[in-house]
Amino acid sequence: MRYYDRSVQSSRRVTLADVARLADTTVPTVSKVLSGRSDVSTATRARVMSAVADAGYRGRAGAAHTGSALVDLVLSSVDGTWANRALSGVEHAAAAAGIDIVVSVARQPDDAWLTRLLARNLHGAVLALVDASREQLATLAAAQVPVVLLDPVTQPPDSVASVGATNWAAGRAAGEHLLTLGHRRFAVLAGRRNHLYSQARIDGFRSAITQAGLELPDRMVAHGDWTRATAASLAEALLTLPSAPTAVFACSDTMALGAYDAAHVLGRRIPDDLSVIGFDDMPEAQWVNPALTTIRQPIAAMGEAALRMLLRIRTQPAQSMPREELATTLIARGSTGPVGETNADRA
Repeated sequence: MRYYDRSVQSSRRVTLADVARLADTTVPTVSKVLSGRSDVSTATRARVMSAVADAGYRGRAGAAHTGSALVDLVLSSVDGTWANRALSGVEHAAAAAGIDIVVSVARQPDDAWLTRLLARNLHGAVLALVDASREQLATLAAAQVPVVLLDPVTQPPDSVASVGATNWAAGRAAGEHLLTLGHRRFAVLAGRRNHLYSQARIDGFRSAITQAGLELPDRMVAHGDWTRATAASLAEALLTLPSAPTAVFACSDTMALGAYDAAHVLGRRIPDDLSVIGFDDMPEAQWVNPALTTIRQPIAAMGEAALRMLLRIRTQPAQSMPREELATTLIARGSTGPVGETNADRA
């Protein structure tokens, strides 16, 4: 692929011909990629998407889709309660606006979801927990498909709108809650290292701990894949360390249940020997015994906010896209309690 001189943009608008030259292909082929046509090879499609991102091609002014009242909700997965709540919120706001929803699943790293989305005459798309690449976002912008990221996985560019939760503040609230109960040794069950919301929760939690004059060593933060089984294995390793934690903050309720499993294997009672706090407030949080203390994330409300934002930004300049964070709430239940003599003295 050829090098593109960005100084061209200072004198004139980037054209399809510029993108075609950069991608070593033709203008009709570039148009096919941007319209979601399937008769383009995978390699050529990748070159075109990369060229679109490098050149900063934005499509023709005023060319946003104005056809059928249709919005695509793209989910990273349809498993679990999170996806259902997000869909419920998006659908509720869409119904109020007289818009229909199409649901897609983004199975990374496959671009099939993007091709299907481009082929539809959309009002726009909400991408929920989808780790969209720079090239994918640039291609959507070039095709004039407005996008809102719901709970963005990585830091979005300024040109992309997003809705999330107050993850840093939530993590801090979890730390403060455990501190008020007298805990002084902590561990964190975190998600993947590159996930923005997981890192924000860790940072907020650590800020509360360090402000109290205590430490959260890096070895006490275990990163996993958000699954219960992995979290159970990580928690078991943490709980058998010298000076084991008396409290665990899990960055999701699913991982918190993994901490329950590890405590059961090791004969640790919750909350007498170990306090556990989760994140999300899924229905499962109240099904376990004891019921799980957790951070309630307003997932349905976030979905509603994302759809409303999508409708607002259709005519908004791409350089000034909004960010919105909805407040979280700590829900105290039976899985957290005062630090006792047994777990305080365990070495």
